[in-house]
Amino acid sequence: MAKILIIDDEPFILESLEMFLAEKGHDIFKAADGTRGLSLFERHRPAVVILDIRLPDISGFEVLETLNRKTPAPKIIMITAYHDMETAIRSMKQGAFDYIYKPLDADQVESTVERALQVVSVEAEAASGPGLFSDEPPLEGVIIGNSRPMLDIFKTIGALCRNRATALIEGETGTGKELVARVIHQNSPFCEEPFMTMDCAATVETLIESELFGHEKGAFTGATQCKKGRIELAGGGTLFLDEIGELPMNLQGKFLGFLERLEYMRVGGQVPMQSRCRIIAATNRNLADMTQRGLFRKDLYYRLKVVTISVPPLRERRGDIPGLAHHFLKKANVELKTGVISFQPGIEERLMSYSWPGNVRELENVILAAAVRARGNVILNEDIDRILSAEQRSGEGGKPAPSSLSHLERDHILDILKQVGWVRTKAAQILGISLPTLRTKMRKYGIEPSDGSQH
Repeated sequence: MAKILIIDDEPFILESLEMFLAEKGHDIFKAADGTRGLSLFERHRPAVVILDIRLPDISGFEVLETLNRKTPAPKIIMITAYHDMETAIRSMKQGAFDYIYKPLDADQVESTVERALQVVSVEAEAASGPGLFSDEPPLEGVIIGNSRPMLDIFKTIGALCRNRATALIEGETGTGKELVARVIHQNSPFCEEPFMTMDCAATVETLIESELFGHEKGAFTGATQCKKGRIELAGGGTLFLDEIGELPMNLQGKFLGFLERLEYMRVGGQVPMQSRCRIIAATNRNLADMTQRGLFRKDLYYRLKVVTISVPPLRERRGDIPGLAHHFLKKANVELKTGVISFQPGIEERLMSYSWPGNVRELENVILAAAVRARGNVILNEDIDRILSAEQRSGEGGKPAPSSLSHLERDHILDILKQVGWVRTKAAQILGISLPTLRTKMRKYGIEPSDGSQH
């Protein structure tokens, strides 16, 4: 069925694994040391190698490194009697397919070998089939999609690129409203000017006016110096206001005045200031309904929706999912150096059958997570199923799944720090980064021990 090489210095392990795997129909080769194991590999080229870390002549890590340089490289399952964290991390970091502990469990050995052989089969199929992945980097600032709703959006974007008309982008969370705004700006005659963003929902209500219009020194307690607002910083470019429906009612009138006159004053200021920036607003709420209920000014609503773009949820443009998935897979290779080149057949159908409550953002996170967890250069159906199952559980009140690449990195760093008792030097060594880099990332993600200890 398949060629499997076992390298272990314990005769009982060699005999037991040989008997067990031979009964499954595999061709088994065995060696009691690393040198003999490497020789047998060159002679028989097995698809899977079961490798002990502690060998009498050379380290299992040396064998692992040597085998991983072969073309094609086998899937290497590391085994050891030592249950230490650093060895497990080092094994996976150096490219082991999996890592299991002695005493060996027959079911675990069987399932791990079957999974390794499945990856080998899928990789061979992908290599002989049509190319699903190119070495070209993913396109930046490009909206992926060729469905009818997206083609209509492209036409509207094309019209907006020729002028400075105010636009309102509507759509559920995660549909890519900010990307639409960026594409409009990048293709406009003033694309060299700034593209500024402001999330009205994420800004403290008492600071929104200052963030938007700026303030003069002494305008309020804590205003120790003059500050430019987002309108001023945008210059002759674009200001993207996300979640415009969260703009407080007392500021809606002032903002309407700005849109009508392109004139504003900083908080505490006396001199009117002019602006040439274009306003693109976005919302995931029904502003028309909000105006009926008195929660949003009707005149501001009509002033914003000079041109309206409605971005459909991903479930309404399922035909775009395969293209988006391959785009995000390329992105994973660029940002994470994963080396994953394609999907196992059937994955596109699985992705297209999912409801995607988090829309395009959720799809991106699922592909990134699957690429990180992949044991070979092909993402398997079971990888996607496992992640989508977790996504569904989180939607039912479980632990939220990571929402971005930065979340994945933060969680990984935090896990390592906890495992080593917050000893930063050891954590940095395991992570493969310098101590100053680790400290920078800890500050960036707000990571600190609960007891406030410093190491």
